[in-house]
Amino acid sequence: MEKNLIFHGSDVPALAEKYGTPLYVMSIDDIRQRCAEIRVSFTDKYENTVAAFACKAFQTLEMIRLIKEEGLSLDIVSGGELYAALKAGFDPAHIGFHGNAKTPRELREALDAGVGTIIVDNFSELELLNRLALERGICQGILLRVTPGVDSHTHLYIATGNLDSKFGFSVPEIKKTVFEQVREMKGVDLKGFHYHVGSQLTENNSHIMATGIMLDLLANLKVRFGYVPRELNCGGGFGIRYADYPERSAVSTFMDPVMDMINSFYRESGDPRPTVIIEPGRWIVGEAGITVYEVSSVKTNAAGRHYAGVNGGLSDNPRTALYDAKYEVAAADKMDQPWDTLTTIAGKCCESGDIIAYDVMLPKMEIGDLLAVYSTGAYNYSMAGNYNRLPRPAVVMIENGEDHLSVRRETYEDMIEREL
Repeated sequence: MEKNLIFHGSDVPALAEKYGTPLYVMSIDDIRQRCAEIRVSFTDKYENTVAAFACKAFQTLEMIRLIKEEGLSLDIVSGGELYAALKAGFDPAHIGFHGNAKTPRELREALDAGVGTIIVDNFSELELLNRLALERGICQGILLRVTPGVDSHTHLYIATGNLDSKFGFSVPEIKKTVFEQVREMKGVDLKGFHYHVGSQLTENNSHIMATGIMLDLLANLKVRFGYVPRELNCGGGFGIRYADYPERSAVSTFMDPVMDMINSFYRESGDPRPTVIIEPGRWIVGEAGITVYEVSSVKTNAAGRHYAGVNGGLSDNPRTALYDAKYEVAAADKMDQPWDTLTTIAGKCCESGDIIAYDVMLPKMEIGDLLAVYSTGAYNYSMAGNYNRLPRPAVVMIENGEDHLSVRRETYEDMIEREL
């Protein structure tokens, strides 16, 4: 075995030497492969389908341009993500704007930019959007986000399909009042519906149950109002490999049975099937990224737990503290040594919960050694902050074994430049 970790053709210690640590490393090759898998198993396999990248998982200007090259649409959740998408040259007609608390400013920005679809979360947003659109003399295409009322059996903070979720309209709300009210509005065009049951899912039960509920709703609206949607957005949530999830889930695992249900429903009804949309985010970028740290301290505490402290942590990866996320870790410059020491990887922030990984087997760590944490491509860079005044890491992209800087490392001056 070689001493140094090789990640998609790049020597990780050499990257650390060149760019410093902590360091986000993203593989363009892996991202392109995920996009190719989506084409093979969904958009090329089924007619009239669209895949949109949920860019909250990882949004940089380069990533947006990459998604554009791969022919995917874009799912955004804020004015800031819209601004970056437009700066990167993304066609606003292929953007869907999500969010449960869009501000008036964000809605105005979306309307003025020509965003193709706004996914409406609640009635107050619907009324505001209708008014703003009428003021501009336009009719904005929308989907209504529906909470189908299924338990996705994931972490509470990433479950979105249960009735107590902060997201969307319930099915009874749609049937009783909302559908008729939205049909009376002249500033919005109801293209269809959106539903999403949660994130990091490894089984398809929730998607199948939610799809059944949505098809029942559509059958009800067809009988009562003659309504046939033009779009049906099934969300995403497809799981990837982490330490406690050893295998990445295939898109086909979720979407083949869902498409069978939808196609059967519309064959029987005789109506044209709507465009079916999915929104993978983590699934595209999660395993494409690693984070590289340098060991800053080693110790064994009074309880006998052996720690390796690193030069990053909660500020660049809050997911362990937020979701009890579990990661695989490698000794990037000691791959050929015996992995015989039970080690807990501690971050440097002043929080007891700043632990990157509990009790992983590694070689004996020393100050200056390098550690690589796998599957950090999603929700690490995008959630990073400056807690304890720690600068955010650089982002390096690698393709065909070649590396380049995509986001420069934040400086101390960057952190205070807005302060008066």
